[in-house]
This record gives sequence, structure tokens and C-alpha cells, in this order.
Amino acid sequence: MGTEPVQPPHRHGPGELCAPALELYERALRQGRIARQELGAAPCLTAGALVQADPWDEHWLRPVPPSAALSRLLQPLTREIDERIEQTLRLTRSLAPLAAIANGDPHLAITMLEGPDAIRTAIQEATAQAADEVLTAQPGSTRPQATLRTALDNATTAIARGAGLRHIYQHPARYSTQVRDYLRQVPAESLQVRTTELTVERLLIFDRTVAFIPATADRSAALRISHPALVRYLVQVYEVLWAQATPLTEQVPGPAPGVQVTAVQQSIARLLSEGHVDDVVARKLGISVRTCRSHIARLTQALGATSRTHLGVLLVRSGIVDTSATMRKGPVPES
Repeated sequence: MGTEPVQPPHRHGPGELCAPALELYERALRQGRIARQELGAAPCLTAGALVQADPWDEHWLRPVPPSAALSRLLQPLTREIDERIEQTLRLTRSLAPLAAIANGDPHLAITMLEGPDAIRTAIQEATAQAADEVLTAQPGSTRPQATLRTALDNATTAIARGAGLRHIYQHPARYSTQVRDYLRQVPAESLQVRTTELTVERLLIFDRTVAFIPATADRSAALRISHPALVRYLVQVYEVLWAQATPLTEQVPGPAPGVQVTAVQQSIARLLSEGHVDDVVARKLGISVRTCRSHIARLTQALGATSRTHLGVLLVRSGIVDTSATMRKGPVPES
């Protein structure tokens, strides 16, 4: 026994036309009419008023001209757009006059950025607008490869706009292959690099108008600062660091003649003589505790020390530690 074919459910948004409806409407335009029973596959033709009853025969439907159908279908959308535009104008007229008042509020010149994505986006926007100078201070001795790729992209963007770059790293960065690889890819005429023993936390300044500093210890949040007085102060801090740092093209001042230690080991020796324990020394120099202890072992071997206390005495006697500039807080602590 035969059965009528079951039509698939007809589902789509209001005001939309499905493929079967468009195909049927096109055939109606070509033939001048379609049978009413054919609407089972495309009821949206009547819902959109694209066809109307044939006044001479109720079994047939005639197509409405496309221009008239389009005008009818667009009416609700046009009305909604007009309402949105009017709402936009009302809000603009209400709030725009208050902008001058808000611009004078210093609190709006400090923005909290939460999460790596928000921080990265804000820095990229500042980089894209920089046209004069980008100043950065980067603590630590190593930087992840992904971070350096982002830094290289930002440097390329700033240089393309004519901005010069100045970077301050810590001394251990001189021996970082990742940092060296980054520096090789940046045009030397657009970049100046210096290193220092100790530095402030991460600091970025763009065109001396906007600065970024960490807002949390883990750097998961940052502050975007555009208040002129605060930015001016941060620039002064940076210039002090820059003046005291050693250009990358020059050797870091070494210890007394005849004492073979690196600049990093000299910094470790000074911090040890001040009474700092290994993890504090490592944190101040931006290196791992393991690396710090490896340097201490080399110092111990080079000086022939038999204990930490003995090492402290030999550090002073060797001239590695400048006793005139450092107040001794006690013997080198045991790890």
C-alpha cells in the first residue's frame, strides 16, 4: 500500500529564504505561476509574501515581482537599523559632553590589564603607535622562545615606524643563546642594548607617553599608565638604570687583575658577601638557584675555599668584592 512522501522539517530563521524556496520562486517567475500544492517544500514563500493567490484559480499561485518582495522583506530590518542609529545618537549626545571632564581624572590614566592576552594586545597596540622611542627593562637572564618571537614582531613594527629601541637586560643575558638570537635579527642601527647587575621589575615605555609595569608578582596582570607625571617619573628611573648599565659591546668591569671570574660570578660574590642566601642571590640576578650554586662552586674551586665561611674571607682578600662599597653583614651563609 503506497504512502505519501514525508517532507523534511522546514527550519530556518524568520525573514530567511531556504534553497527550495528560492528554487521554487525562480520557477514561478519563469513560468508565471506554480501549483499551490508545491508549497509543501517551501512554506516560507507565502510567509515572506513572495507569492500570492491567483485571483482566477485558487489552485495556483503567482509570483510577486522581486523588487516588491525585496522592499517588503527589508522593511523590518530598515526599521531596526533606524532605531539603532537613533539610540546611538541619543547616547552620543548624552555622554560626549562629559568626555572633557573624564579626561581630567588621573585614575582613568591607569588601566588594569588582567591575563596574558590582554597584556599582549595592549603592548602590541602601543607598539603599533610608537614613532619615536621604545624603552624596555627586562629582568632575568633567559626568556621563552615564544616571548622572544613576540618581542621580535613588536620590534619590527616599531622600527618600521621609525622608532628606536633601547633594552636593559641583566648581565647573565649576555650568555643567553635566545637573547643573542633575538639581537641578531634586529637591525643594529635601530637598537641599543646595555646590561646591569640588578634591575627593577619589567618596564616598557613607548614614546614617553605610555608605560607598562607588572601589577602582580607572577606578572599575570599589568598596569597601563598614561598619566604624564607618572610616565615622566618612570622615564627618569629608566635613564638612571641606563646610565649605570654597561653597553653590550663593552666588557663588564671585572675584579682585581689575576682573578679569573665572570661578571655574573662577581655579582654573586658581592651578594654573598652581603649575607644573602643562594635563592635570594638567584632571584636578584634573574637566574635559577641551580645555576647560582654552579657559579658558587666554581668560585669555591677557583679560590680554593674549604667552606662557605672560608669562601667569604677569600672573596674579600681576592679583590672580587669591593669592601669599600659593600657593608659586610656576616659570613657567607651556608646553603
